[in-house]
Amino acid sequence: MKKKKVAAYITVYEDAVSATQCIQAIKSQSFPVDKILILDNSSERVIEHQHPDVLILHCPENLGIGYGLSWAIIKALDWNYDFIWVFDQDSVPSVNCLEILLDTYFDLITDNYQIGIIAPTVVDTRTNCIAEGVIFNGSYFSSCKPEILKYELNNQSNYECDAPITSGSLINLTVAKQIDLPRSDLFIDGIDIDYGWRLKQHGFHNLIVLKAIMYHNFGHPQEVTFLKNKKIIYIYSSLRHYYICRNHTYIETRYAQGFYRLVSVGYRIKYLLYTIAKIILFDADEKLIKVWACLLGTYHGLIGKLGKTVG
Repeated sequence: MKKKKVAAYITVYEDAVSATQCIQAIKSQSFPVDKILILDNSSERVIEHQHPDVLILHCPENLGIGYGLSWAIIKALDWNYDFIWVFDQDSVPSVNCLEILLDTYFDLITDNYQIGIIAPTVVDTRTNCIAEGVIFNGSYFSSCKPEILKYELNNQSNYECDAPITSGSLINLTVAKQIDLPRSDLFIDGIDIDYGWRLKQHGFHNLIVLKAIMYHNFGHPQEVTFLKNKKIIYIYSSLRHYYICRNHTYIETRYAQGFYRLVSVGYRIKYLLYTIAKIILFDADEKLIKVWACLLGTYHGLIGKLGKTVG
C-alpha cells in the first residue's frame, strides 16, 4: 500500500463514554491515524484529552455536524493530509477497518475511476441491522439493499452508492478540494446525503466495502408488533424528528427536477404521515411534541428554512 496520511474526525455531544470508545478504536487501527480532530458540541467539556495528536474544539453553543465536518476538512487540507476519516461518537470501527478501506481504494483507483468516499459496512450490534448506503431515484433517496444482494450473490467485495452514512466515511481530500464543503446550514441529518450526491454529480464514485466493518448505534431500537408481524423501529427525540423531516424534505425536493419534484413532495408527505403513525402507535413519550416536530420540519424543508432552527 502507498503510504498516505490519514486524519480522523469525531463529532461529540454529551457522551464521554461513547466518545472515548471511538477514540480508542481509532487509535487501535492496524493502519495508523496521525491526528484526531474532535468537535465537542457538549454544554460542558466531555473530552479532556491532552495529547499532541488530538485537537479538540469545544463549542457549547452546538454548531452541528455540518460545521464540524467542514472545519475538519479545512484543517486536514491545511496540514496536507490525504484522507479524513469521519465519525459520530457512537461508532467503533473494527481494528483493520481503515486498512481494508485503503487497500480497496488503491486496488480500484485509476485516472478514469476517481473515488470520493469509501466507507465500511455499518452494523448496529443491538439489532444486527445493517445501514446501507443510499441511491437517488430522481425523486427521493432510498437504501441500496438490492445492490447489496446483487454484489453478495456475485461474491464481490464492494458496491457503489450515491451516499454512505457520515460515520465511517473515508473522504479523499484531493477530491474534497474540488467541491463545496459539507453544508453547515443543515446542522444535523442529511449532510452525508447532500455531500455524497454532490460528489457523484461531479463524476466521483462513492463505495461501501463489505469486509470493512464498523459498529454503530442508530437511535433507540424497539421491537414492535403490527398486524401480527414483528419488526424493529427506531425511536428518536423531537429534535431529531424535526431535522430528519426538514433536511430530507429540503434535499430531495431541491435535487428532484421537473415532474419528479412533484413526486418528491408526495413522497415526503407520505413519509410524514407514516412517521406520525409510528409515533402515535409506538412512541411512549412526547407524542404531540414529536408530531409537531415532524409537521414543522416538513414545512420548513418545503419553504427552505434551514440553519439551527431548534435545539
